[in-house]
Amino acid sequence: MTLLRSAPELFYFLLACSVGAVVGLVGGVFHRSIDALSGWHSSLVLSQPGWLSILLVALVTATLTVLVAWLVRRFAPEAAGSGVQEIEGVMADQRVLRWQRVLPVKFFGGIASLSSGLVLGREGPTIHIGASVAAAFAGRLRLGEVDRKGLLAAGAAAGLACAFNAPLAATIFVVEEMRRHFPYSFKNLTAVGLACILATVVSDAMGGSAPDLFMPVSAEPPALSVLPWFAVLGLAMGVLGVLLNRSLLFMGTVVPRCHRRAPYVFQAVVGAAAGVLLAVFPMAVTGGEHLVHDFGVTTPSVALLLGLVVLRFATTVLSYATGVPGGIFAPILSLAMCAGLAFGLWVQWVSPHLGIDPVLFGLAAMGGLFTASVHAPLVGIVLIAELTGAYTLLLPLMLTCLCALTMARLLRGQPIYEALLERLLRN
Repeated sequence: MTLLRSAPELFYFLLACSVGAVVGLVGGVFHRSIDALSGWHSSLVLSQPGWLSILLVALVTATLTVLVAWLVRRFAPEAAGSGVQEIEGVMADQRVLRWQRVLPVKFFGGIASLSSGLVLGREGPTIHIGASVAAAFAGRLRLGEVDRKGLLAAGAAAGLACAFNAPLAATIFVVEEMRRHFPYSFKNLTAVGLACILATVVSDAMGGSAPDLFMPVSAEPPALSVLPWFAVLGLAMGVLGVLLNRSLLFMGTVVPRCHRRAPYVFQAVVGAAAGVLLAVFPMAVTGGEHLVHDFGVTTPSVALLLGLVVLRFATTVLSYATGVPGGIFAPILSLAMCAGLAFGLWVQWVSPHLGIDPVLFGLAAMGGLFTASVHAPLVGIVLIAELTGAYTLLLPLMLTCLCALTMARLLRGQPIYEALLERLLRN
């Protein structure tokens, strides 16, 4: 007891480490469960005739989508979607985190929705799960308001860290994205960093330590003469990011009206469509992490990439609108990879003398589109570097992200989580 009175920071840091370790464990189980279940459609496609396998996969995906949407609406409406906006609302004293119901619904509902084939990311659920774990610790120990908010931020960051194996980006995410409500201090910032480290260590121990989307890029940075092309790419990603955010927000107003007239029909239709694509053209659905990795090794045609941009844009917006647990980070990254790689191939055709790898444009586009949507350029830069290991790309990546943010602001685009929180509070 004397130790706790004389060194409260030490106790708080140990608490943050405990939260990070638990989040890493829960997040690790969450991710491994999704990995284990995500290949379920392959056995149906192989074991049944063509049309029957497509029908069965569509039926399973539609059923899972409806069941999870019902589970969320019935037991924990705040578990819908990403969860980042919910955490920001809690930090701003505008929402309440009922972790006892959010934690199981987000965990099991997230596993079902993410393994079903819908175009959703793992990071949203693990961020919400991480904050819920932290809320459980804070409630049990009856922490003060400032310490409670600091621990919630640490838990949320730990969830992002174990989702992407990116502890530094997760720490910066709290500072940049939650800057309005995060109780900034040495004590809380250190707690966030410690929680992210422990979450990453525990999660890595369960499944490897390499960057999730590691790319074998050149050790030499791109020539300075290529930088103007990255600026153009950033401007294009700014336009795409604003369009994506507005589409997500628009569908968020349409679906409730559809639900009042015909409950769960929208979810059934979207689930069935995702199931058909999962059976016949799986590149168009799921979170898309495999696309980023595969396209970094084998470059497809421009026609295929542009088709994927259209399809994945639509499936991302529709999947998120179903209201099941799932994030938008991973779908944003895969959508951007397709768009950026297509842009890179065009640059290669227009200016073959530059001799630049088109994949570099795909990687820079990931940071650019993330920045245009979330309005967090530092997170976008560091996240892509940590995820892919492409640290030689930092200069063009910075240029792309800043140009994307500038274009998004010129078009009066709102940060997606801020806009989603405003919509929550209006409802």
